[in-house]
Amino acid sequence: MSQRNLEITPSTKVAELLAAYPELEDVLIGMAPPFKKLKNPLLRKSVARVASLRQAAAVARLPVGEIVNKLRSAIGHPELTSDAAPADAEYFRAQPEWVDLDRVVATVDERENKGDDEMPLNRVIREATRLETGELLELITTFLPAPGIDRLKAKGFDVWPVETAPSVIRTYISKTRDAEGGRA
Repeated sequence: MSQRNLEITPSTKVAELLAAYPELEDVLIGMAPPFKKLKNPLLRKSVARVASLRQAAAVARLPVGEIVNKLRSAIGHPELTSDAAPADAEYFRAQPEWVDLDRVVATVDERENKGDDEMPLNRVIREATRLETGELLELITTFLPAPGIDRLKAKGFDVWPVETAPSVIRTYISKTRDAEGGRA
């Protein structure tokens, strides 16, 4: 399948989408403020490579079908039938028992990196690997860091995001007993 024939679905990676259809960059960026970070070459090379449109929808707090169908429409492809539920619904849930805010031992605040558009995922993983069982790392962002959450979960960490104010997401990370410490 040639790149121009890439099927746009919720599982399509953002980097694949933009490689196949570079004209969709402005369409994607226009959907949500966090997508402006795709203009940063470092972020585009790293996060866009692993982030799916489903994760991008969660970051934007939009239904994944809305994003997918807007992109498909922009290139003349027919819409897909889809769930109208916001993609972030799978991330936001009631506070788990393991979250005890008195156990926060370190904080990474993405808002402090205003001059650097790169999401501090490597720093978060590094800090998370230093946690002792039961300790928490707090990540503060202006958006839901869905790709990072999924990556941390895949490495065996417990992760819980909560919106504490408009555009303030606090994500709590804990090493489980069977976490491998974030080794790649």
